[in-house]
Amino acid sequence: MSHGFDYDLVIIGAGVGGHGAALHAVSCGLKTAIIEAADMGGTCVNRGCIPSKALLAAAGRVRELRNAHHLKSLGIQIGNVEFDRQAIADHAGNLVSKIQGDLTNSLKRLGVDIIRGWGRIAGTQKITVAGDGSDKTITAKDIILSPGSVPFVPPGIEVDGKTVFTSDQGVKLESLPPWVAIIGSGYIGLEFSDVYSALGCEITMIEALDQLMPGFDRDIAKLAERVLITPRDIETKVGIYAKKVIPGSPVVIELADFKTKEDLEVIEVDACLVATGRIPATQNLGLESVGVELDRRNFIPVDDRLAVLSAGEVVPHLWAIGDANGKMMLAHAASAQGIVAVENIVGRSRTIDYRSIPAAAFTHPEVSYVGLTETAAKELGLTEGFTVGTSKSYFKGNSKALAENEADGIAKVIYRQDTGEVLGVHIFGMHASDLIHEASAAIANRQSVHTLAHLVHAHPTLSEVLDEAYKRAVAQ
Repeated sequence: MSHGFDYDLVIIGAGVGGHGAALHAVSCGLKTAIIEAADMGGTCVNRGCIPSKALLAAAGRVRELRNAHHLKSLGIQIGNVEFDRQAIADHAGNLVSKIQGDLTNSLKRLGVDIIRGWGRIAGTQKITVAGDGSDKTITAKDIILSPGSVPFVPPGIEVDGKTVFTSDQGVKLESLPPWVAIIGSGYIGLEFSDVYSALGCEITMIEALDQLMPGFDRDIAKLAERVLITPRDIETKVGIYAKKVIPGSPVVIELADFKTKEDLEVIEVDACLVATGRIPATQNLGLESVGVELDRRNFIPVDDRLAVLSAGEVVPHLWAIGDANGKMMLAHAASAQGIVAVENIVGRSRTIDYRSIPAAAFTHPEVSYVGLTETAAKELGLTEGFTVGTSKSYFKGNSKALAENEADGIAKVIYRQDTGEVLGVHIFGMHASDLIHEASAAIANRQSVHTLAHLVHAHPTLSEVLDEAYKRAVAQ
């Protein structure tokens, strides 16, 4: 297949996106290699989704077993609940090792060459790999860039990895500081606040924007704040930013008003988690050798087929997937992009429907969403000339949620009033991350609430909250 090249396809970066691309490439008959300088599995497996879910699972059980009021309502009484921090951390570490091993073995089993070292483009269809003190050059008919992302640390914040750290260190759970400041109230900040508060830490959450959970739909964020933040040992500071963070014992944080930049107060805490989002890891990839410039936010510019662009024109045989192209910074989006890039490489034209890709925060209870927020849908409606409808249903009207005594929750459906097409669905409540996929499929297939309202859901199940929301949309 390779026609004078070492490989049909070389992928730089063995995260979830690169792994997905490699598996699909092999199934398409391509001779494939993957280059990785650090941990196989990238951020998701080593420092992101996987270890954080293990911590959330353990911390969630602790919270559940310590919630005497909730257990009593089910007729259950439990004595003193204790946990071992190191054992919880080991659970996360062991899971990382297992999944990292599974991922590496799946590549080896399928005959993908794993090349260790730093991969850079050295010209058209050419890559150099720096590792073990020597450089080697390999050629490939096509190259996929999948370098991923790193935590963003705002200016003025000094990270020492011990007292001031990002999620990269946080997932190791090396300590449980009595008082933790969390900078940022996006999904990373929320998940860590869930873990730390369940395990007995006091939290101060600092959000620069004028409302908590700025990326979430407002109806969802309001209820989530009432359940995930207000009753817990979490103090919030909104519209305030950390102008300066100095590591040590204690950690010193200088706070200022985000709009006016006026100094407000100095707080001293035991530790500080910086959860201010992620930025692409796109430096030192040799892009200049093929005339590619990063955009102003350092993402690699790509078209809908995931081909890399230079001044708006496609660079032949070069593709970029995952966090580094900035389309959607989610592990499963990277994996989907990897498959789409390979499809285009083998001549089957394919693009991605980003609106139907779901996302979730694995707090207790969970938050999930797919498609547009109400605000974004209304903006689209103004442009395209349609009005937007919304319908809501509540977990407190759901028999299964009531049986579990877990009735905090809401499902919100956003749709076009003329055609009934579903534009977005947002869920807060028990198992929200599982429930969202029905809505994701509905959006992928551009289904209407008029059709969806007649689907039959098993009773009693949590899925009926969506059934109810669709039926309410039709009744309006």
